[in-house]
Amino acid sequence: MQDTGSAMSFISNNLKNVKERIAEAALGSGRRPEDVQLVAVTKNVARESIVEAIEAGVTIVGENYVQEAKRKIEELGHGVRWDFMGHLQSNKARYAVGLFEMIHSVDRLSLAQELNRIAEKKGAKVRILIQVNISGEETKSGINPEGIVPLVTEITSMKNLSLEGFMTMPPYFDDPENARPYFVALRELRDTLCEAHRGGISLKELSMGMSGDFEVAIEEGATLVRIGTAIFGERPAT
Repeated sequence: MQDTGSAMSFISNNLKNVKERIAEAALGSGRRPEDVQLVAVTKNVARESIVEAIEAGVTIVGENYVQEAKRKIEELGHGVRWDFMGHLQSNKARYAVGLFEMIHSVDRLSLAQELNRIAEKKGAKVRILIQVNISGEETKSGINPEGIVPLVTEITSMKNLSLEGFMTMPPYFDDPENARPYFVALRELRDTLCEAHRGGISLKELSMGMSGDFEVAIEEGATLVRIGTAIFGERPAT
């Protein structure tokens, strides 16, 4: 039988370590630690472990699957902020609106239109990020950088969506330094768009960096880092 006390201590200690590393990376790059938010990714994480993480100070929980998130939110409530970062099918958009405060993974016009339509019906406004496939990997979701300008133009005209920035997932590397060019590319894409709009949009959020590379992402401007394994340990693959 697993020692529950040990498991809880494991998560709390990991969270403390991650927060310290976030602060060090921010300060080392001339930024304020409070400008980087931690999203605890809880895909395949048991309810008890999520509760422990929340009690230890997690304020934003990130989920990859709508149905799994729906069950957890029903059990745990909205005492924390719930974000969605998985591939969102248009037919699940009606569930996502209301469940999540921010959706990190809007990657096509049809999804944005559906989210906007549903949010209008519910009298809601949905905070979103556009997922950009900087690496060009066919196995990853996200719009290609070449298509970002027309998508941003369309979304900024939708009254029930609040576009707040971009998200990306670089390829996996053993050496996190190899991920740096992808983070730089997303930041530069954001800066170019903001300059072109002459202050009309802020796009202040950059969701980039995971357990293996979040410090490099912070050095390159990440405002949201999505961390699961470094807090909860390895989880079974799906």
